[in-house]
Amino acid sequence: MQERLQKVMARAGIASRRRCEEMIAAGMVKVNGRVVTRLGTKVDPEKDVIEVNGKVLPPPEKKVYILLYKPRGYVSTVRDPQGRPKVLDLLRGVRQRVYPVGRLDYDSEGLLLLTNDGELAFALTHPRHQVPKTYEVLVEGVPGAEKLARMARGVLLEDGRTAPAEVRLLGEVRGNALLEITIREGRKRQVRRMCEHIGHPVLRLVRTRVGFLNLRGLKPGQYRYLSPREVRQLREMAGIPDLPAK
Repeated sequence: MQERLQKVMARAGIASRRRCEEMIAAGMVKVNGRVVTRLGTKVDPEKDVIEVNGKVLPPPEKKVYILLYKPRGYVSTVRDPQGRPKVLDLLRGVRQRVYPVGRLDYDSEGLLLLTNDGELAFALTHPRHQVPKTYEVLVEGVPGAEKLARMARGVLLEDGRTAPAEVRLLGEVRGNALLEITIREGRKRQVRRMCEHIGHPVLRLVRTRVGFLNLRGLKPGQYRYLSPREVRQLREMAGIPDLPAK
C-alpha cells in the first residue's frame, strides 16, 4: 500500500512528520536510489528502498493482532517499576514487539488486545469511535433497580459525568449481584468507580467483550491471533481503511 514518504519516515522513528518533510525538501532522502524532494511523493514501504542520510530504512514489521484472556495478578503495561508479572510474559513465540490496546487493572481480568499496529490501537481507544466494552462484574450486595438505572444514565465522578451505559442484573451469587455493564468510554478504573459510586464495590471484574470480539474458547492466560476477517472488522469499526491483501 502506497503512503506519503514523510509518513513512512515518521512511523519508522526517523523524526517528526514536519522534520521529515524538511529532510525530504533538503534532498536528504532517496527512494530506489534516486533523490526525492517532492513532498507529495508516495512510496510502498514493503517494496521501495528508502534511504535517509545514506541509511536504508528497514522494512516495516509484520502487523500482528492478538486477543488475550488476561488473568488477575498481571499488569497490562510494557514495564512495571514494582516488578509484577506483565501480560507480555504470557506470550510465547511472538517475535514482534506488541503492546496492549488500553488497559485492564492488575486485579481485573478478561479480554485484552495486543498489537504493533499503532494506527489501529489509537483509533480503538479514541473516544470518538465509542467502541463498546462489556464487563461481567460481581459487586458487594445487590443494588436495586433505581441504582442500576442511575448508573445507566451516568454518574458524576471526580473527572466528570460518565456517558450513558448499558447495565443489567444477571443474577445473584451468595448475596452479591452479578452485573453486565457495557461502556463506550475508557476512563481509568471507570467500571469500578461507577460501582463504588452507587455503594456496591467490585469483588470481581471480567471484561468479556470488546466490540464483536469475545473470550470464547480461551482460559485465563491463553491467547489467539485474530483472523484477517476480524482485523478487517476492527479497522472498519475504528473508522480506518483496510490493509491491502497480501
